Amino acid sequence: MTSPNSPDGVIDGARHLYAVRVYYEDTDLSGITYHANYLRWFERARSDLLRLLGIDQRAAIESGEGAYALSEVNLKYLLPARLDDDVVIETRCTELGAASCRMHQIARRGDEMLCEAHLRVGFITLDGRPRRQPAEWRAAFQTFMNEDN
Repeated sequence: MTSPNSPDGVIDGARHLYAVRVYYEDTDLSGITYHANYLRWFERARSDLLRLLGIDQRAAIESGEGAYALSEVNLKYLLPARLDDDVVIETRCTELGAASCRMHQIARRGDEMLCEAHLRVGFITLDGRPRRQPAEWRAAFQTFMNEDN
């Protein structure tokens, strides 16, 4: 496995690893990571996973094909991340539908689980209606999901 510190993270089997460092701007007055920043980190990790899978979100938007949108998210906060912590976001695709994908994401500091998210992203038209994901994108997700098998 290469380092998750490369700009887009790294695919390791059926998981994507993405490194984040906690900066002062990420913390609240108590010195711990502000809760909404986990959502931001999870979004970045998902975006870079798509990039590594060869999915060009920008081209899909510019061509009018569509975009992914978060439709469900459930977060569980377990331990706080603090200033200067090195955190790794682990992303797995757990279910692939015609127009959506369920994912499980974990923020870890070493072996400690800090925050966990179960979510669903849906592929939508630019006016907000669900539509099927492009076949080649589904194929890329399917290959990624099967990497441990």
